[in-house]
Amino acid sequence: MTVERRPTRRSRPKKRMRRRVLVLMHESLVPPDSIKGLSDKELAPLKSEFDVTSTLRELGHEVLPLGVDSDLGVLRRAMEEFNPQITFNLLEEFHGVAVYDQHVVSYLELMKRRYTGCNPRGLMLAHDKALSKQVLTFHRIPVPEFAVFPMDRVFRRPPKRLGFPLLVKSLTAEGSVGIARASLVHDEKQLRERTEFVHRQLGTDAIAERYIEGRELYVGVWGNRRLETLPIWEMRFTVNPDDGPLIATEKVKWDREYQKKKGIVYGAAEDLPDATREAILRMCKRTYKVLNLSGYARVDLRLTADGRIFVLEANPNPDLSYGGEFAESAESAGFSYPGVLERVLQLGFSYRAQWQTGA
Repeated sequence: MTVERRPTRRSRPKKRMRRRVLVLMHESLVPPDSIKGLSDKELAPLKSEFDVTSTLRELGHEVLPLGVDSDLGVLRRAMEEFNPQITFNLLEEFHGVAVYDQHVVSYLELMKRRYTGCNPRGLMLAHDKALSKQVLTFHRIPVPEFAVFPMDRVFRRPPKRLGFPLLVKSLTAEGSVGIARASLVHDEKQLRERTEFVHRQLGTDAIAERYIEGRELYVGVWGNRRLETLPIWEMRFTVNPDDGPLIATEKVKWDREYQKKKGIVYGAAEDLPDATREAILRMCKRTYKVLNLSGYARVDLRLTADGRIFVLEANPNPDLSYGGEFAESAESAGFSYPGVLERVLQLGFSYRAQWQTGA
């Protein structure tokens, strides 16, 4: 069960209104009413969905979890029958395609319905790692140099300016899917092999970006027009920290046993000079605005030994599970887990879509 940590004064809403909340998710991730008897491995894929759904119910909201795969008729019928006041969007793909979640949000806007999280334009810009880097570069926000390797095209040698080592990953997949130690390549042969792996296994274009040696930092940002940043969070390897490069692989992100084995911990970034801390937070707010994000997001960064800051990517609608990086960072800022979800709901209600402005 979701365990509520003692809320602080800041995280406790003055007065809670009971809402009808539709929680939108993939149909394979609709959680059971109880997790009694489930192992950690069985719970892991749907932990966010369970935590959000059960906590919203504990807060007194009328909640309907809705699983969607490839049929928007399911969503339309729920809108007509349940008539939610807001949709809590946990959907990360549609029809098996990661970037299609933005079209589901567009559908909600066409139906003139409120929702939590990011708007369609922000999702489109952030999902495409090359496009987002081009936009950020135009606005003079430092990002790693990169090259895109499309599917169904002859492999071409990367430009000379793009020196090895390179990190190869999917252009559009989220959650570190497909990223492993082998994703860090040191020569053209390895680059070709890994791009072919991404094409074959993930079915997407590949992007290779210059590997930035440094500290792996995360910053939660939330808001629509007025933005707030959460405390800077850091991923650390506490077991053999110098054994290989620091990469947020798929195993690092999601495999509990691997995390224990490598001593992977997340916590507040320590020993940052005030000027560096302020520069990171400013850069994250700028990134959020430039990519037209709304609701809430997590910005991933690298900080080099000589103090340079690089934005790796922005992740709209990041993992909201209890104990996850976003929720833990928010708790350190004074928000209990229920307070986080209430804040996300509040931002969904306050977001002004075009159908509301008359534009």
